Amino acid sequence: MPPEISTVTADYVIVGGGTAGSVIASRLTEDPAVSVVVVEGGPTDIDRDDVLTLRRWLGLLGGDLDYAYPTTEQPRGNSHILHSRAKVLGGCSSHNTLISFKPLPGDWDEWSEHGAAGWDAKSMDPYFSKLRNNIVAVDEKDRNAIASDFVAAAQQAAGVPRVEGFNKKPFHEGVGFFDLAYHPENNKRSSASVAYLHPHIEAGDRPNLTIMLETWAHRLELDGSRATGVHVRTKEGEEVLLRAGREVLVCAGAVDTPRLLMLSGIGPKQDLEALGIPVVHDLPGVGENLLDHPESVIVWETDGPIPENSAMDSDAGLFVRRDPGSRGPDLMFHFYQIPFTDNPERLGYEKPEHGVSMTPNIPKPRSRGRLYLTSADPEVKPALDFRYFTDEDDYDGRTLVDGIRLAREIAKTEPLAHWLKREVCPGPDVTSDEDISEYARKVAHTVYHPAGTCRMGAPDDALAVVDPELRIRGLSGIRIADASVFPTMPSVNPMIGVLMVGEKCAELLAATPAQGGTA
Repeated sequence: MPPEISTVTADYVIVGGGTAGSVIASRLTEDPAVSVVVVEGGPTDIDRDDVLTLRRWLGLLGGDLDYAYPTTEQPRGNSHILHSRAKVLGGCSSHNTLISFKPLPGDWDEWSEHGAAGWDAKSMDPYFSKLRNNIVAVDEKDRNAIASDFVAAAQQAAGVPRVEGFNKKPFHEGVGFFDLAYHPENNKRSSASVAYLHPHIEAGDRPNLTIMLETWAHRLELDGSRATGVHVRTKEGEEVLLRAGREVLVCAGAVDTPRLLMLSGIGPKQDLEALGIPVVHDLPGVGENLLDHPESVIVWETDGPIPENSAMDSDAGLFVRRDPGSRGPDLMFHFYQIPFTDNPERLGYEKPEHGVSMTPNIPKPRSRGRLYLTSADPEVKPALDFRYFTDEDDYDGRTLVDGIRLAREIAKTEPLAHWLKREVCPGPDVTSDEDISEYARKVAHTVYHPAGTCRMGAPDDALAVVDPELRIRGLSGIRIADASVFPTMPSVNPMIGVLMVGEKCAELLAATPAQGGTA
């Protein structure tokens, strides 16, 4: 006998209390006449110092608050990457380094050119000023001496300006300390949940906001072509149908949003039929266009320990524009004040007791992957095939080779050079383009930026999943607002872009009549 299902009704049901979901929930419930239920798979982050203390971010990866999605076999890359996705209120803004870049004008304009009308830079810029997060430069007390010397050395070796405040104006290249969404006085996060939800949870001033924690959404409820609710399972195993009087908002991220759609019969017809999932709506773009910011690593042993003051051990970075015709940077580095050797150790390299790393990163990768289901069982994780380094001209692979070479030039330049004792990996004997490429691709990692799997586009784009108002094509009463809607990858860390998507989605909802829209 099937378990009894209870029903809860609200105006809006939000699947995912993460980066965008927190924003939308907070904005919608500013109207006391509007009721919102948020479904979050993880626990609260309130009073969780392991989550709220920014410097402890590394300890969250792979732990109890991580969904840890594996990567499929990557013939030209690293097949051992676990893609961390946060299982906690605030989503990945409660899990990441909170490096905060407003997407560059060229990033937004590229979206518009890919059919996302109304998402150009001029239209999107005002949403940055609406954000409630405390976005500030790395505090002076957190500016580690070796990171400061990296900034000075990179200025010389890369021939780029020093930048104080990457968000003050658009840039093509530059080096400096990042802006972070944090509170420098106590190293606490200013995540989406902290900025948008905590004040109301603590004050108890939003009776129209219900947050269901440790609750898993496993199927959308549809009446014909209209989404009417979400089936969820609580921590206690209770089955609940959350009915949405106005709209369902899917904000589960670039992995779990397409996963939920496909489990609900919304996706590529042939794939769903092969798994025995009844097809409700044939939408071939669901799970396609999987994007990421892959990066490699080069590690040095330092001549003894380095100072420990830091905001989060990767407080400074470098942006380079190799192609003067590109709209923005086409090579990026994080500078880590730790020897980041998880992947090199798999190839036999040893981790030095004291060391630092530079991680050449591809701001505008050209490889595209795919996310798909391997089972109709909601408990089975989806397959993530990023198809790293498979672009036709090997642009992505060549970018990493250029990055390793430039990193070596920076390492030879004072005032950084005197800190460094030796290059540990790949080591000074690895010098040819072929050998550097082989190393760089095999130790390549991710900075956990999956995106694009339910991309936004124009009506004539056969693989677009949502329209420029974030409505799922061919359905009504449902929108998506998270990194899955990105048509292309921003050249900077995407978190601020996701927050801005949340702000714009809330505005679109406020302008929509009560009966909802039809895509």
